[in-house]
Amino acid sequence: MARDTLQIAIVIAILLLLVRPVGSYMAAVFMGKRTWLDPVLNPVDNAIYRVSGVNPNEHQRWPAYVKAMLVTNLVMFVMFFLIYALQTALPLNPDGQAPVPPWLALNTAMSFITNTNWQNYGGENTLSYFSQLFAIIYPQFTSAATGLACGIAFIRGLGGSTSLGNFYVDLTRTITRILLPIAFVTAIVFVGLGIPATFDGAVQANGLEGHLQTITRGPVAALASIKHLGTNGGGWFNANSAHPFENPNPISNILENILMALLPMGLIYALGVMTNRMKQAWTFFWVMGGFFAVFLVVAFVGEVQNNPLLTGLGLNPAQGNLEGHELRFGQGLTALFVTSTTAFTTGSIDAMHDSLTPLASITPISQMLLNMVYGGKGVGFINLVIFAILGVFLVGLMVGRTPEFLGKKIEAYEVKLAAAAFLMHPMLILFFMAATFAFSLDLSSISNPSSHGFSELMYMYTSQAANNGSAFAGINGNTPWMNASGAVVIGLGRYVSIVLMLALAGSMAAKKEVPMTVGIMRTDGRLFGGVLAGTVLIIGALTFFPVLALGPIAEHFAMWAGQGFS
Repeated sequence: MARDTLQIAIVIAILLLLVRPVGSYMAAVFMGKRTWLDPVLNPVDNAIYRVSGVNPNEHQRWPAYVKAMLVTNLVMFVMFFLIYALQTALPLNPDGQAPVPPWLALNTAMSFITNTNWQNYGGENTLSYFSQLFAIIYPQFTSAATGLACGIAFIRGLGGSTSLGNFYVDLTRTITRILLPIAFVTAIVFVGLGIPATFDGAVQANGLEGHLQTITRGPVAALASIKHLGTNGGGWFNANSAHPFENPNPISNILENILMALLPMGLIYALGVMTNRMKQAWTFFWVMGGFFAVFLVVAFVGEVQNNPLLTGLGLNPAQGNLEGHELRFGQGLTALFVTSTTAFTTGSIDAMHDSLTPLASITPISQMLLNMVYGGKGVGFINLVIFAILGVFLVGLMVGRTPEFLGKKIEAYEVKLAAAAFLMHPMLILFFMAATFAFSLDLSSISNPSSHGFSELMYMYTSQAANNGSAFAGINGNTPWMNASGAVVIGLGRYVSIVLMLALAGSMAAKKEVPMTVGIMRTDGRLFGGVLAGTVLIIGALTFFPVLALGPIAEHFAMWAGQGFS
């Protein structure tokens, strides 16, 4: 227990030390300030602009910014779909992988273009090296850059800029100035830690019992670095970061955890720098941090407590929950990874979430349902702003005055946009869950009965709607209905909220700033932090508590009552 707590404390301390330098650098990149990489990368950026015909000095209002984002993503989506479907005819296929079936190719292309990285396929057993490189690793750069670019555009709108920037410039600078340099360095570190980096095919080896075993490999280190830095998730191997070739030891596990948190936490600091409202940024940061800490404690307590059904069979209760876990990481780092991968919407896993205790499983499910605990590159704080706008609106109703946020009046248009963006998330999850159960659509995909099976389906649609990508791994998603419905949930979960929130940013940017008076509630202090946290809890509980009660909460009480899944 003490060792696990110390390991968690060390990781969190490292992250807190990195928040300011990373956030300052990100702000400098997107504010056009000089950075130490400029002499090397300015010619590269300018060459990209010339070849693509982009005018880097063009400023876009929110409709133009959204159009550029959607068109770019659509073109890449079609390209990835064709790569999956035609991989047999493409190079770098040493293991002879067959074409990906159409419904699976549709789901996978939508998943990776949206930074979701949900995998209904079997990792190393489905895709060629060409597909992994150009339709998995490549979109892990572009989808991460798309999310961060939209987050930055949202910050500009909140800061009062009538122009949200230039999507193509933001996309380029995110990749060349942030993602590529860090991913390149960490990929080399991962190779040193034992993660493979080769274009050779699988090798045959004799196991300890004399059986011939096929060992798949590939340029895994390149994927492991960007999938965590870009909060992408996904995995070269079906076992993801529980696989020893993708996460070989506790040091790589800690580094992957740090990479997941690096940009989402740094972006909150960048928000303060770019809007010149550092106190506001820290208010957001610590509200998110408070939720993160609570969910981490829930996951950790749930994992160190043993299953009473197993204790009754004579197993040592001090061992805690070990099913589906990698013993080389321990329960502390596993609980931290579970919390981080769903807080930062990464989706990478180093333990099977289907094997978590019901109490511990509340952490990943709840964080994805709320979708505001840091989030990916911009997702978390954008969703937190939704709650903030709803919070100041509710306070305004109680005191009888027009609410203000960041010095701007919040009127009916902004509240409608925020409410629509919030409601899209539960509507996607609950509608497709209800449709699946009501019409018995591919229910044979659910491997467990009762409340645990309910949680498996809830986790799947929640992960897809939140663009997270992690899975309970107890459900077969590779069926026509699961692939098709999942693609719809993933696409709407990504693009509807982005469009609505960029429209909100455009509206906020057009408003004149209201002078601060004694009658205006400040949004950058402890009082508003409490209001914001309360808004999240009240709205989140009213929306999602019923499904949690039918899933992990019911399973938790059934387990302690001595009942199994049946």
